[in-house]
Amino acid sequence: MASDIRPSGRAWIITPGMHEDRFAIARKSGAAVAVVDVEDSVALPDKQIARTTSEAFFTRPAPTCILGIRMNSLTTLDGIKDLAALAAYTARPDLVVVPKVESPRDIELVASVLDADGYTPDVWALIESPRAFDTLPAIMRAPRLGGVLFGSADYAASVRCGLGWDALHYARSALINAASAANIPAIDAPTWELDDPGILRRDAERAKEIGFHGKGCVHPRHVQVINEIFTPTTEEIAQARAIVEAADTSGGTVTTVDGKMRGTPFFNRARALVAETDGPS
Repeated sequence: MASDIRPSGRAWIITPGMHEDRFAIARKSGAAVAVVDVEDSVALPDKQIARTTSEAFFTRPAPTCILGIRMNSLTTLDGIKDLAALAAYTARPDLVVVPKVESPRDIELVASVLDADGYTPDVWALIESPRAFDTLPAIMRAPRLGGVLFGSADYAASVRCGLGWDALHYARSALINAASAANIPAIDAPTWELDDPGILRRDAERAKEIGFHGKGCVHPRHVQVINEIFTPTTEEIAQARAIVEAADTSGGTVTTVDGKMRGTPFFNRARALVAETDGPS
């Protein structure tokens, strides 16, 4: 049965399905979601070994994070084999990331094969092609879609642009807009510079600023920075509480907080942050 925990964003770590020795590191990294990968990080001759090995990722003692798998594209034979293997796993993932999604049918197919009595995994779409962006509204309407992730490397390769923030700003913004319209979360792509924490921090700050719920990473040392950036600060929480208090005092009319005009959109955002921070009562 899939976990009742649902992804809250922040850091998502991805680890290769061929390297079982790295599984425990990913699971204990502090990421909100740990994903074992049998797609891009696995060479074609090793796909079967990886999908067999990856079952061990879900058979360890109960983790404190959500466990997922990134399967191969449904347009490939390996993607079909992945679905068959996942359906036969004794220990199953909480979450399935479907790459190269360009149609809501991809999400529907994965759900129809894997859903069973007592088991309905979260199904997330990896958006990473120009055609996917053309069909985003339809993809977002897939009933079993749990959220979306941005695949920057494949997208950049498809449109022959750079991987820098400016080159991909449109794609990120379009994905955020579509996800927000559908009321589902979006997770940003990893930062590929592994040894420059300054670049990682700037990327994470920008991702948060434009509306991403969290960010992927491919190395455990990136987890702490991403968690730090995406976790509301004490100051942000205090400001939100002040705005909520001002809204209650003013009866919901336009008011000022710390010399800044605040109205309904600010009230709603502040209440959402306070509710997220406080959690269920």
